[in-house]
Amino acid sequence: MTPSSDIAAEIASLIQAEGPMTVERFMALANARYYATRDPLGQKGDFITAPEISQMFGEIVGLALADTWQRAGRPDCVYVELGPGRGTLAEDALRAMEVAGLAPPVHFIETSPLLRDKQARAVPNALWHETIETLPTDLPLLIVANEFFDALPLRQFIRTFSGWRERMVGWGAEGFAATAGDEPMEKQIPDHLVDGDPGGIVERNPTAAAIMKALGARLAAQGGAMLAIDYGHHGHEAGDTLQALHAHAYADPFARPGSSDLSAHVDFTALAKAARKGGAHLSGPIEQGQWLVRLGISDRAAALTRGAPHRAEEIRAAYRRLTDAEEMGELFKVLGIHASSWPRLAGF
Repeated sequence: MTPSSDIAAEIASLIQAEGPMTVERFMALANARYYATRDPLGQKGDFITAPEISQMFGEIVGLALADTWQRAGRPDCVYVELGPGRGTLAEDALRAMEVAGLAPPVHFIETSPLLRDKQARAVPNALWHETIETLPTDLPLLIVANEFFDALPLRQFIRTFSGWRERMVGWGAEGFAATAGDEPMEKQIPDHLVDGDPGGIVERNPTAAAIMKALGARLAAQGGAMLAIDYGHHGHEAGDTLQALHAHAYADPFARPGSSDLSAHVDFTALAKAARKGGAHLSGPIEQGQWLVRLGISDRAAALTRGAPHRAEEIRAAYRRLTDAEEMGELFKVLGIHASSWPRLAGF
């Protein structure tokens, strides 16, 4: 079988030269190419995020941040968004913030030139960073990470008949396929899971934990608050959650690297632990639907409907998609993080 894309060919060559690579490395290479070469959002892309569903989502996020800023004494601060997509969430959040009297400078963490261009159209005065290391250090931060952590590369460990091994990706006549590494990995597995059944999988995301710990340390030192919103689990310890989306349908995660969005469920227990290690304080996580309802999305939907009756069904559909348990309301979680000197975020 011949790889169908440049990055697929590069990965196949690396595997042929060096042997199977970790799922973590495979995911990092594939997603780096994927996000650098396309706009994945919308009907013409591979998936739709909450900000693209309705302006209500970004407005609620903005008002939640403005509320904690007001209760903190209205200090000068900076708005930061990690992986801001097309800039839709920031545009809606900043508009809501301005109504509340908050108009902070905007800093985006984004590596894709294509997406940076679209973000610049939505938020013309934004400043961009490759990593969080270059963010301002002299002001409190208001940070948003919506569907950011799910796309970070993760490690997978699989229980074989010979014990725990790192899950790897190999290349053969049928293309890319998962396989097990040679090195024992029992030290990576919680004691109560070590004797699990063959085929069991445990996931760890050291990249996500490192970023969250660093952001927690920033908040502890500088002040501010953060909202991490993503699909994932809290208190769940085992299972394979790696998935691929292509043209709004699930696909084989290993079939078309660089042409499908690779993601995995976010471990909110691990994120919370990392933020605490950084010195920050926490609220939640709670389900997205519950959080949005507590912060008034029902009233906002009613107001939008009164202002545009011809859009009533569209607004109702967006409300359901964001809040219903069968849609995004239960699977997606919201984690609040704040400095000890700042008040807890509302809605938790």
